[in-house]
This record gives sequence, structure tokens and C-alpha cells, in this order.
Amino acid sequence: MRGFCCRGLRLELVALLGAALAVPGMAQAGPQSTATTLSTVTRSQNGHTVATVAVAVKGEDGLPATGAVVIEEDGKQLAGAALSAEGRSRMDLTLPAGEHQLSAVYMGNTTHQASVSAVSGVRAQAVSVPGFQVSVAPASLTLTPGQSGSAVVSLTPVNASALTAPMFVTLSCSGFPDQSSCSFTAENVEILPNATTPITSSMVLITQAKSLVGHAQPVRSQGSPVAWAVLLPGVLGLGGLAFSVRRRIWLSRLALIALVALVTIVGATGCAPRYNYYHHGPDQNLPTPAGSYTLQIIAQTSNGITATTQSIPFALTVK
Repeated sequence: MRGFCCRGLRLELVALLGAALAVPGMAQAGPQSTATTLSTVTRSQNGHTVATVAVAVKGEDGLPATGAVVIEEDGKQLAGAALSAEGRSRMDLTLPAGEHQLSAVYMGNTTHQASVSAVSGVRAQAVSVPGFQVSVAPASLTLTPGQSGSAVVSLTPVNASALTAPMFVTLSCSGFPDQSSCSFTAENVEILPNATTPITSSMVLITQAKSLVGHAQPVRSQGSPVAWAVLLPGVLGLGGLAFSVRRRIWLSRLALIALVALVTIVGATGCAPRYNYYHHGPDQNLPTPAGSYTLQIIAQTSNGITATTQSIPFALTVK
């Protein structure tokens, strides 16, 4: 009888387990698929064709995705940006003359799969003024606080045959989060007349990790002989003045002034940065805040009369 009961109990447990596995949502689902769309609008600016690309990414549940998107042309990355809370991004790209086939690539994250948009054709008009096209590869980086990453910024000459002298371009970046920085090697790039080959510069992004060292324990610094040589006679003098206050009223007032002066000096010494460092220790380093950011890589040149500035977005994700 006992064996029959145990056997029945085992059968019930197996049935319950099968029912639990059959319930939707009980098993851990993987990243959901996404759909990426791309639209482009062109305009003329300073004799060059600028394409404004708009990207939208949604998950299979219809909700907007988060993360980074990259604009590519024939497999070459041109720029990148972080998606907004609505799953959208807009970027401006300066294009050289000719036909261009652009596509948007969503990089994906832990909850959404990567996806690629349909190709959008863009035609850029020929220009007579010299210039350059800026691109960066990779156009997106994912770092943890304390890590650094690098990308290559390329400047492709446009109509450089119209140059009568070398064109110097200065590179910089903006929009990066707190506790991070970027640098370029080389920071100043030279484009020679009749040049057709892209000139490159290495961009390095640096993030900061949280300090592992807490506040230092208070440290008692050794007294300086010079300080004691000044303070000790002063204290003795104040004592003598206080002893004679019964005889002379003006000495009591002088003693009070001297005492206030001494307290002020000691208080100022206690609030000094050196005093604070030795007695309280250094502050902890704050980490680079987590999130998705759109940096701007800025390329600027000037012929001595007018300055020309181009910028392209770059996607940075800090985990």
C-alpha cells in the first residue's frame, strides 16, 4: 500500500512539472527580435550635401528599443548615435558628390537582438569648393567604468584639387559623460592639394572606475619646531596678560584681541587643504555614470577668413 502511494505521488509531481513547463513565460526567454527603419533627407550647406538620417528601432512587442545605432555605407561605418527613450535617433552626415547607399545597423543589447534597416539611396551634388568628409570606425563602443577604447577617425579629401595651399583640420570631441575624456593622435591633420587618400587620426576614450580605497584613517602629523617656537611664546604671553588683567583694564582688552587672533590662525590652519588631506584622507573617485551617450566628433578648419566646422555623432555605452 505504501509503495502504491509513493508511486502515485511521483506521478503527480511529474504531471505538475510538465504543466509548469507548458505554461508560457515560465521558461526564460531570450532577446526579442527588432525592426530598424531608416529615412533620409538631403540639403545643401556651404556648397556641400548634408544628409539628415532618421532611425527608429522597435522590438517585436512594439515598444522602442534602447542602445546604439550605426550608419554604414557598403559595409563601412560612418557614424553612430545612442537611441532616445522613444527608440529614435537623428544624425547629420556630410557626403561627397555621387550616389550613396546608406543603411542603419542596430547593435542590440541584452534584451533586444541586432537588426539592419533597408538601404536608402542618397545622391550628393558635385561641389566646387574644397573640403573633406569625416567618418569614424567603429562608430560605437561599449565600455565598463575604468576601461578605455579607441576608434579611427578618417578625413577623406573632397575636391582637394581646388586647394592652393595645405588645409589644416583640428579634431576635438564633446558630449562625453562626467569622469571621462577623449584625445586624438594626431589632433591636427593636414590635407595637401590634390590629395585623394583619407587621412586618419586615432581617438582614445577613457572612462573612470570607482576608487577601491576608502577615506584614509586620520594621521597625526608631527608638530613643526618652528610652529611651536611661535605658538608657545604666544600662549605664555597671553597667560601673563590674563594674570595682570586685575591691575590694568586695557591689558584685558589687548589679551582678548590677541586670543581672537590666535584662534583665527589655528582655525585657518585646520581648514587648509593640506590639513584636510592629512586628517581626512583623499576623496573617493567617482565612476563614469552608466548609460548611452551620443558624442560629437568635431573637425574644424579655417582659411584665415572663414572657419568651416563639421561634426559626426559617435555612440558610447557605459555599463
